[in-house]
Amino acid sequence: MEQEKEDFSKFGKSFQEDLCQLVLKDRPFADQIFEVLDINFLELKHLQIFVKRIISYREKYGVHPTQKIMNSIIRTQLTNENESVQIRIRDYYARVLSTEVEPEGATYIKDVALDFCKKQKLKEALIKSVDLIKRSSFDEVSRVINDAIKLGADNNLGYEYLKDFEARFIPRFRKPVTTGWKEIDDISKGGLGSGELGVVVAPTGAGKSMVLVHLGAQALKDGKNVIHYTLELGDTVVACRYDSAITGVELKNLTVFKEKIYDEIKDIKGRLVVKEYPTRSATIQTIKNHLEKMKIRGFEPDMIIVDYGDLIRPISSRKDEKRHQLETIYEELRGLAQICECPVWTASQTNRSGLNAEVITMESISEAFNKCFVADFIFSVSRTVKDKNTNGGRVFVAKNRNGPDGLVYPIFMDTSCVSIKVMPQTGDSVEDIVQKSAKEELQSLKERYKSFKKEKKKNGVG
Repeated sequence: MEQEKEDFSKFGKSFQEDLCQLVLKDRPFADQIFEVLDINFLELKHLQIFVKRIISYREKYGVHPTQKIMNSIIRTQLTNENESVQIRIRDYYARVLSTEVEPEGATYIKDVALDFCKKQKLKEALIKSVDLIKRSSFDEVSRVINDAIKLGADNNLGYEYLKDFEARFIPRFRKPVTTGWKEIDDISKGGLGSGELGVVVAPTGAGKSMVLVHLGAQALKDGKNVIHYTLELGDTVVACRYDSAITGVELKNLTVFKEKIYDEIKDIKGRLVVKEYPTRSATIQTIKNHLEKMKIRGFEPDMIIVDYGDLIRPISSRKDEKRHQLETIYEELRGLAQICECPVWTASQTNRSGLNAEVITMESISEAFNKCFVADFIFSVSRTVKDKNTNGGRVFVAKNRNGPDGLVYPIFMDTSCVSIKVMPQTGDSVEDIVQKSAKEELQSLKERYKSFKKEKKKNGVG
């Protein structure tokens, strides 16, 4: 019976090409697979030579080749190869250079390739051990088997200062997702980036959920996939707010303009999933489990919204103080952003001092000031009674890892149609706005007192 050929041919050409791309661009993975990889596992000649050049350079210089070095290798070290093979290598390398992102299914390719190679190494060790059993000690046989098992294990001990020297100078792509507000995008380098956590701070009734819907709607219109977790409102209520934010139709008129709304949203390239959980019923692990199910169904989020973080149930069953529980939740939310490699927006409620404040600073964040430390971008929304009557308010940028903070912007906010606009700065500082508000309040009190005295005199009282 003819033995099956032991190579990657059964996985196909694209699998092998993507694997070689990962070997070139992912140094830790290359370290791992080169312990078990036989270049003859690659079915295609041009890929064998391509990988062989990488291995040769690593063995000679002790470091992984950079793109600049690989360019030189491809130009100068193929002259001894068949001309048709040279053409295929250069064509393949050009395609690799034109792709900035990892191949689709990179994790699967790595796992399958490593599993295949490790099994071949183990098979070799088992064949060798048959002879060793006859003439060597048990310890010798055991060592051969154990060494084979250890090969290809994850040996990435972290970023190596010298070996990974070039990696420090490769531009990092944050892949920011726009907020839809030019003023905020300008100071945050395009919006909230991949792996970053953004927090909207506001008192109850100020429009936290509206702001989160606005952010999700902007991403959706930009062709991004958005998952919106709601722990306070119903899923259809949130979806209706998206209808209004995208189309401009007032919430009270959505039913009347149903056909118009559908015509506007049907061609949006981004996808939206709204997942509702009862208040304090979902943990971060609950959300992770849901995200895994969505990925299995082919939905990869470009933005995650959690409305809102304070309503997530802590995983710990210990009787921790609430501030410690909230701090942990926000740490886990940022961890979620890093795992999913996309921005995560959530909201936090202020304490009572923020209810009618002109400008809400971080001191007004309810319960856990420490949750500010882990966030990458924090802005507050303050709306006094007067602001709500005039569709006004202020945004205060409290924290910004990628630019300036401590900035105040006036806003237009019409909650009837989820329309929120950030206006250019007026030049007033937080102190100026507070002092101006205090003066206006004092002037108002004086006028009311004069009116009261006048009314009393008119009625002959006092």
